[in-house]
Amino acid sequence: MGNDRSEKGTRRRQFGFPNSTQISLNVDIRFVASGCASCHCVALDVEGRCFTWGRNEKGQLGVGDKIQRDRPTLVSQLSKYKIVQASAGRNHTVVVAENGESLAFGWNKHGQLGTGSTKNEFEPSPVSCLVSDVKTTACGADFTVWLSSVEGASILTAGLPQYGQLGHGTDNEYNTKDGSVKLAYEAQPRPKPIASLSGETIMKVACGTNHTIAVDANGHVYSWGFGGYGRLGHREQKDEWEPRRVDVFQRQNVLPSDAVISAGSVNSACTAAGGQLYMWGKLKNTGDDWMYPKPVLDLSGWNLRCMDSGNMHHFVGADQSCISWGQAQNGELGYGPMGQKSSAIPKKVDILEGMYVISVACGLSHSMVVVDRTNVADQLSQLDIYDGKAFEEGTEEEPANQTQPATKKKRKNAKDEEDNDDDDLAENGHKGKRGGKVSANKSAKAPAARGKTGKGKSGRSRKS
Repeated sequence: MGNDRSEKGTRRRQFGFPNSTQISLNVDIRFVASGCASCHCVALDVEGRCFTWGRNEKGQLGVGDKIQRDRPTLVSQLSKYKIVQASAGRNHTVVVAENGESLAFGWNKHGQLGTGSTKNEFEPSPVSCLVSDVKTTACGADFTVWLSSVEGASILTAGLPQYGQLGHGTDNEYNTKDGSVKLAYEAQPRPKPIASLSGETIMKVACGTNHTIAVDANGHVYSWGFGGYGRLGHREQKDEWEPRRVDVFQRQNVLPSDAVISAGSVNSACTAAGGQLYMWGKLKNTGDDWMYPKPVLDLSGWNLRCMDSGNMHHFVGADQSCISWGQAQNGELGYGPMGQKSSAIPKKVDILEGMYVISVACGLSHSMVVVDRTNVADQLSQLDIYDGKAFEEGTEEEPANQTQPATKKKRKNAKDEEDNDDDDLAENGHKGKRGGKVSANKSAKAPAARGKTGKGKSGRSRKS
């Protein structure tokens, strides 16, 4: 998003509206991924090919070099695999093949690629992760989580343990030298099962910058890692070094099998009984944080199929609409160059109204949406095409239409709860080989996010 202007100041390109990427014209995309700390993007097509683009200073695009790509580029070294799922961290990418193998590329300083070693700090080409029978994966800023069908080891983690986000009961903190006050955190390069969850079958997982949320086969929600702003949902801000069950989701309010979960940099979300969306953590720059899960009543009655969260913004695909909200500065909400930058309440992305959303992804100051092409050719033809090249100078675009709030009649079985408005891949899209078109709200060129360092001691109240 943002405006791309010529030297004379004439507007050449505006990214406040969704734009079609060049790849989507000839390829049926089924899944997209980025991360709340990511400045690069991943797209998978119905044939299992993997495309990447964006920043590449750590080799996170997997194309064998560290050169930035401004347009989707085929990861040719994955051509012998059918890639079915992917996730992106700050500077690394992890994919899952149909045969259960997992491969990764990019920065490996903290062992986040799961290769068993940090000898090679950069891996610009795909390397095998030391996991098997993988079903899905999720990446935090500098760590990775895998879900496996191996009995007793359904969830494994590797990477930076600084805030306990690996779930093994420690942050692996040590002094760099005897008598030194400088602290470091021992990398965990070999994927390790989370012992406290060995008796559970974990079905879904999502990662924020430094925290993790997961759902077991009984619909119970667990969270662990950095606790600032209440993003773990335990009514307090202490870090959790091991998975802790979120008590809101139990008895009649456990998560159904088709639940959607998402984790942003400083917040978390999931759909529970009746399809009701709950969120917790920091949702606004001002006001109180949501220290425990609360229903987002503006989305009651919507059938949410997929959701993703960026730094402070969110996208969902629901019914025949695409809905976004949150704190934003670069047009990543898709409301248009003349529309509002941020929205405290969920609103429809008007230019995508009536389209069936297959997959969504939010990165650092950018968003991606995959829509089904069926019966929307005329609407898609109205979108500009972004192919990574400089564009010719053009005329001023028409002001955006007034964006309408995402209101809908509440479900009869949706549980009415008081909403104290205090202000804070696995693939959830449509099942089957339904291909679509990618609409990217911003090219992934934003500066890389920097993580906060700290001691990460369990029980300490603090904010990121």
